[in-house]
Amino acid sequence: MIRRNPAAPPRAWSQAPGSEQRAAPAPPRRQPPPRQQPPSQQPPQRRQPPPQLQHQPRQQPEPFVDKRRAATAPPPAPPRRRPPPVAEPEPRRRRPGGARRTLRRVGALLAVLLVAAVAGVVYFDGKLDRIDALADYEGRIGDTPGTNFLLVGSDSRIGLTPEQEQELATGGDVGPDRTDTILLVHVPSGGGATTMVSLPRDSYVPVPGFGQDKLNASFALGGPQLLVQTVEGATGIHIDHYTEIGFSGFASIVDAVGGVDICVPYPIDDPLAGLQLEAGCQELNGAQSLGFVRTRATPLADLDRMNNQRLFMSALLGKATSPTTFLNPFRLWPLVSGAAGSVRVDEGDHLWNLGRLAWAMRGETVTATVPVGGFEDVYGVGNVLLWDRERAIQFFGALEQDQQIPVDLLAPAP
Repeated sequence: MIRRNPAAPPRAWSQAPGSEQRAAPAPPRRQPPPRQQPPSQQPPQRRQPPPQLQHQPRQQPEPFVDKRRAATAPPPAPPRRRPPPVAEPEPRRRRPGGARRTLRRVGALLAVLLVAAVAGVVYFDGKLDRIDALADYEGRIGDTPGTNFLLVGSDSRIGLTPEQEQELATGGDVGPDRTDTILLVHVPSGGGATTMVSLPRDSYVPVPGFGQDKLNASFALGGPQLLVQTVEGATGIHIDHYTEIGFSGFASIVDAVGGVDICVPYPIDDPLAGLQLEAGCQELNGAQSLGFVRTRATPLADLDRMNNQRLFMSALLGKATSPTTFLNPFRLWPLVSGAAGSVRVDEGDHLWNLGRLAWAMRGETVTATVPVGGFEDVYGVGNVLLWDRERAIQFFGALEQDQQIPVDLLAPAP
């Protein structure tokens, strides 16, 4: 018979029998309460956070965002980016054929300049005033070696206004044209120094058809043709080219090159030529240059004038062919234009003949005067200059043979 203990609680089916007989654990001993200290001596106690429940996820604090302001605020600026580093330019590689293209361009430019130069020469050559100065005549001297130019400076006042005549001190109209300057220029065929010879205008020589007279009288009596015939007969030299220039043309050419530098050996005061110069090197303009080659107000009169003419012609042609003039279109154009409009040449002459003359005289040049034998007063003619016949034959004989004049014949006149 099973007895139940009414005092014992009912057991579950899983509880093993006899387990109740085990000793129950002793109740925990109570610790005496801690001794209370005064509030002033008690250390501050930290409030312990409540224990987190294991099933709750840990949360990170998030900053507060005002959504109303965020909706109206402008979008944030994008972050600034550093500019990429600038790469150094690589050396430019020449394309194949670049040198050839450059040469073609230079060649094209030179071709254009050449065509323009040729066109300019042809244009101005057509503006030259041509006359029949080298006409053949019976008994004319045959061609001689070398090239011979006859340069004539006439006192022609054609085309000058009264104001220009006063400015250039021409003295007004004095009748038929006369020659103040007569130069024979010999250019040797084999190279060498060019020879420039002054032929005094008062030289007493035979004038075909008029007997003995002054050399410049042949120009007044028969013009350029008779002058050339007289020079060829007196010198025995064949003239190949003829060039004549008057007062206005001479002055305009000098002004076109910007003046000419001349070293004047002595002071000159000549009211008739409108000239007043101090001794020394100076630059002469057109009017002063014309007075310088015309004046006879010097110790040796005509002989000094011939020396001044040769000196000035060398300086003028040297300036005209210098790079400062030849490569400067603002000087070259007025020079060529002035020369073409004021120079008279033979029918067979051209502008390039004048260029050859100027180029030949820019280098070494021998200057000389016909050997002088003295002066004489001739009835009906006036005071004339006589050549030293024997020395003159040797003098012009050397040029006739295309040779240099002997040094002893280049001595100054007595």
